[in-house]
Amino acid sequence: MAEYLASIFGTEKDEVNCSFYFKIGACRHGDRCSRLHNKPTFSQTIVLLNLYRNPQNTAQTADGSLCHVSDVEVQEHYDNFFEEVFTELQEKYGEIEEMNVCDNLGDHLVGNVYVKFRREEDAERAVAELNNRWFNGQAVHAELSPVTDFRESCCRQYEMGECTRGGFCNFMHLRPISRNLRRQLYGRGPRRRSPPRSHTGHRPRERNRRRSPDHQHGHF
Repeated sequence: MAEYLASIFGTEKDEVNCSFYFKIGACRHGDRCSRLHNKPTFSQTIVLLNLYRNPQNTAQTADGSLCHVSDVEVQEHYDNFFEEVFTELQEKYGEIEEMNVCDNLGDHLVGNVYVKFRREEDAERAVAELNNRWFNGQAVHAELSPVTDFRESCCRQYEMGECTRGGFCNFMHLRPISRNLRRQLYGRGPRRRSPPRSHTGHRPRERNRRRSPDHQHGHF
């Protein structure tokens, strides 16, 4: 019996533990869920809840109507955000193996930032310190997450451009960063401060580029 319970733990057959919380560290039912959310006491991964704000979802004019933000502007805004958070957390707490940001619209996933550190003690220290910080005018809510394998958490249909649930899908829609930034942050060897040259011979965005006013006070 014990072997059977262990084999179904966190799966759809598990009638006690919530499979969604086990897989993605979040559940649309929240505290009202009929199954248990077993929050880990140690983990390599932390989640910063609702930290990223997509300007396409929040941009409004003074009269309350939505204003258009181009895809290029959104990508640059996202790359700026990703680079700042990744760099600051790695410099303060330790080596990051992987960082992912949800582009979902559901309240339990929107703007969630998942950071997987190489060492569990680094993740524990980050959670303890970040819950006393602010970022972009909002209080940071950090907690340890059970997610360690993001392949189990992601919506495969979204990755193929075929998800019919849109932003309210219950699996992670992970927003990709630009290729140059990925190479810069995850490249082999010591991380370089300046971006590598592109194929055209010109440097892409520089880190000291002028940022929008709401991004100038983003430090934790």
